[in-house]
Amino acid sequence: MIAYLQVGYEVSQRRACGALGLPRSTHRYLSGADRRDELRIRLRDLAVARPNWGYRRLGLLLRREGWVANHKLVYRLYREAGLGLRRHRPRRRVSAARRQALPKPQHCNESWSLDFMSDQLYSGRPIRILTIVDNYSRESLALQVGVHLTGEDVVTVLNRLIRERGIPTSLRTDNGTEFTSRVLDQWACWQGVVLDFIRPGKPTDNGIIEAFNSRFRQECLNEYWFLSVSDAQEKLDAWREHYNRERPHSSLDNLTPEEFVQWALGGHPPGGAQGADGTARTARRQQPEACLAG
Repeated sequence: MIAYLQVGYEVSQRRACGALGLPRSTHRYLSGADRRDELRIRLRDLAVARPNWGYRRLGLLLRREGWVANHKLVYRLYREAGLGLRRHRPRRRVSAARRQALPKPQHCNESWSLDFMSDQLYSGRPIRILTIVDNYSRESLALQVGVHLTGEDVVTVLNRLIRERGIPTSLRTDNGTEFTSRVLDQWACWQGVVLDFIRPGKPTDNGIIEAFNSRFRQECLNEYWFLSVSDAQEKLDAWREHYNRERPHSSLDNLTPEEFVQWALGGHPPGGAQGADGTARTARRQQPEACLAG
């Protein structure tokens, strides 16, 4: 407005400010506050690379990189940049019977969850993916891709995991034909593994694997094109490494699954997982039993 008056009426800045009753010091004031432009750029880059992450998880990554920014600053910059996510929360219309709570696992390899997911290649050919998660550490143990996966394929993947990690106590699955097959039943009998089937039509009984599948689809399957089965397997293995080693998990006090296992084995929690008072939140919890050696 001041510039408009100066040009339109050919008057000085003093007279233009006087006409509006605006002190010249106010008009000339330049804010000396740090706009944190570098932080804004880095926050936007992280949000673009991880479009399904909210400001809390992005802020945790920034602090791990060495940026000095609490959650309030990150939230303000996050909103100013227009990076907010819109979440559609469907209204629950059907009441469900309360199920007796399952005992929580106390160490790694006590309980694994298995499930199948579907996707397709670039050509439109459908593929299936076997997902396996450790219910204690939330580690993604396997993402096996195939056009047709059977009970024998499930057994093959489990045998490979046993050689790497040891034998689990139980396997929690749905009632799909691959999990109720005679091959898997015989394998479980020989290995001494309990098959824990959920109630038919109740996927919430296996909530850990369902939550993992949701994040897996958002952050991986919806973000990539797969040219072939081998290409899909390569990309899924890379994402699994990222999930286990770099992605903070909110149910693990924002530790990655790998960091949580190291802490459970007697290590120290990293500096990134700290509360508002600067102390590690995991240190205030009761020390669990150590994970089984792989």
